[in-house]
Amino acid sequence: MINTQTITRDTVIERSKELPGFPLAISQILTTLDDYEANLNVLANHVKHDPVISARVLSLANIAATRTRQVSGISNIYTAISLIGIGKVREMTLVSSIADFSDIMAPALTPSFWQHSVAAGVCGEELARYTSAPVSPDAALIAGLLHDIGQLWLYRFDSETFHTCRSQALIQSIGIEQIEREHFGVDHAIIGGWLAEHWSLPANICAAIRYHHAPDSALDDTLIPLVHVAEVLSNALNLASGEHNLVNSISSAACEKIGLTFDADILPLFGRIEARSRHANVMFK
Repeated sequence: MINTQTITRDTVIERSKELPGFPLAISQILTTLDDYEANLNVLANHVKHDPVISARVLSLANIAATRTRQVSGISNIYTAISLIGIGKVREMTLVSSIADFSDIMAPALTPSFWQHSVAAGVCGEELARYTSAPVSPDAALIAGLLHDIGQLWLYRFDSETFHTCRSQALIQSIGIEQIEREHFGVDHAIIGGWLAEHWSLPANICAAIRYHHAPDSALDDTLIPLVHVAEVLSNALNLASGEHNLVNSISSAACEKIGLTFDADILPLFGRIEARSRHANVMFK
């Protein structure tokens, strides 16, 4: 257990040495997004060395081949990726890598935490495609998946106080970040931002993690308000089906920044988000 009211950036970084290494595949994907050949090679290499992902990719490829009346019995990873699309495989690889990482860090917390993370990631990715905001869907997916990574750190090093914070937030119907600041001096969003910087993730993803509960103070980068909106939507749609899915206020400035209007036209977006998040949670359960 760590002492309350004393968590600093130095404390977070020092204790992070006790954590498993951040997935190399994610860092490699981020650095090769704009290079198709490099990204393809990174994905193929990762898939070949991950039997679970490999099986899923080959299964999807053979289903796609059957539907399009192409040759079945596909067993080559490169052929499979070309058939189902590099974007789909990249998404599967990202989700799987972060799922494994979360499970190693805090296995007892993983089910509810992971469902919420997937929901926020899918929301972010779909919002990036739906709105006119200049945000990469891949960056939105990653930032959404990692937005609460600071909670894993808190749970790992002081699970008792962390659970106290969750209980108090639920009883008082307020954001857990407020209770965390009372107990730890900082909240999970700030801790998550420090971790992301330590792992050398892109600056916009670090900022989106750090400010997802306070987007109005950092609206310059559009990814920040988008991730904030994504998390609120994931809670509002109850995509993780948990008692901790508190619907806090949504920032009107964040919605305006990404050009999001809540009218009848947005309903199909909600349907896609719900279907994709539930499918992802079943696939990576």
